[in-house]
Amino acid sequence: MSPRPTSGPAARRAAPRVRPGPDDLRRTFEAVPARASAEGEPFAGSWWGRAWVAALESLSMDEARLARGRAYADDGQVAAITVTPGRVVAYVHGSRARPYRAELRLRTFTDPGWETLLDAVAAHPGHLSALLAKEMPHSLAHTAEEAGVRLLPAADDLDPTCTCPDHGRPCKHVAALCFQTALVLDSDPFVLLLMRGRGERELLDELGRRNAEHSARERPAAPAVPSVGAGEALATRFLPPLPAPLLLPPHPGQPPSYPDLPGARDPLGLDHLATDAAARAHALLTTGRDPLAGLTPWQDAVRIAAARPTAGLTATTRALYRELAYATGRTTT
Repeated sequence: MSPRPTSGPAARRAAPRVRPGPDDLRRTFEAVPARASAEGEPFAGSWWGRAWVAALESLSMDEARLARGRAYADDGQVAAITVTPGRVVAYVHGSRARPYRAELRLRTFTDPGWETLLDAVAAHPGHLSALLAKEMPHSLAHTAEEAGVRLLPAADDLDPTCTCPDHGRPCKHVAALCFQTALVLDSDPFVLLLMRGRGERELLDELGRRNAEHSARERPAAPAVPSVGAGEALATRFLPPLPAPLLLPPHPGQPPSYPDLPGARDPLGLDHLATDAAARAHALLTTGRDPLAGLTPWQDAVRIAAARPTAGLTATTRALYRELAYATGRTTT
């Protein structure tokens, strides 16, 4: 879904541009360039964006870190944002050359919670028609809360994490991600529902089904339609030509966030390898050549280790070096 136009202060801000993709449960928004904010000006322009910021500021988070996070967001230090159910992830540039991976986890709704929310929507024809028209009225937040389902974050909903050494909750990098997420909600408030666990297409299909059931109950039964054999129905079927392939994005995509499970591989190591594979695939699609096709396993291991030259003292990188050394019959040195 394309970003929606805004008015007021938000019109002066560049809205995040969504990258095209077929996955309804994964949305990636391009980075927003640096911008100047007047003192006292709301960070977001839409009701949903401002409500998101207000909810964050009401959760007794560290005000100093929130202020520094807003400055980071205003300075354009937040890279592309990827939203999946229960997660908002981006790389944030700090004082060091290597950006930090900032992640905000948001509690998703259970299936009974979704049923409660959808029942509340179906009971309000105005909400139902607006959502089916791909608009999200701000009165939906009040309707959901009356039904016992809170759309905006509460204190026990959020779990911020970052690869920086600051253990604040949140650190300034996650705070910057929180503010930049408000601009994402400016452009598409349906992203809030994705954070809570369901994609736009799935929700619209379910709301359309409920709307059709409601309409069928209200209109008289239609006369019976004579059946048609499958052979007759498909005899003159015409298949249109396939659509043109999607345009190649200018940059490789960001991999999903891997969970930290007992006995599983190191999630940051998996993230590093997945990012590397995405860059390799993008190069192959762009140039028609695989830049790493001629490397031996040992040369490729050196290449992977050399990609993290300044992080050799971290536990994550030491684990990566051990894995590479074991796989190639070498020592970590």
